[in-house]
Amino acid sequence: MTSSAMTDRQLLDAFGDGTIEPGSFHHRDHLRLTWLLLKEGSLLQVLDQLTSGLREFARAAGHAEHYHETITWAFVALIHQRMQVEKTADEEESADFPAFLRRNGDLVSEGVKVLERYYRPETLAAPLARQTFVLPDRGT
Repeated sequence: MTSSAMTDRQLLDAFGDGTIEPGSFHHRDHLRLTWLLLKEGSLLQVLDQLTSGLREFARAAGHAEHYHETITWAFVALIHQRMQVEKTADEEESADFPAFLRRNGDLVSEGVKVLERYYRPETLAAPLARQTFVLPDRGT
């Protein structure tokens, strides 16, 4: 079953037990998984869970070099911030993921390029940023 066809619980369980098919786990699925984890846990818990899980996912798929620490941390922080803004604005607190995406479509339409608001492209391309979290180096 593709990641996008899974229920929220199935996606969380498949990520937890390492049974997500690598070819079916795309950017939108990463966003959804992050959103789901943040609905259940704290920012620090999710960073730990997602980074270790994605590292293992990439390694098991034979592409350990595809894991990128800074991109992972930055998206987790960005999604968390947007969820908190919605909660503070007394919106429907991201009742479901499609509603969250409708309000935050740039996360999908721009993909990783959304991070260029915070990072220079050469910073994200650097080996250090792939291996460890690098602080943003561009103003918003």
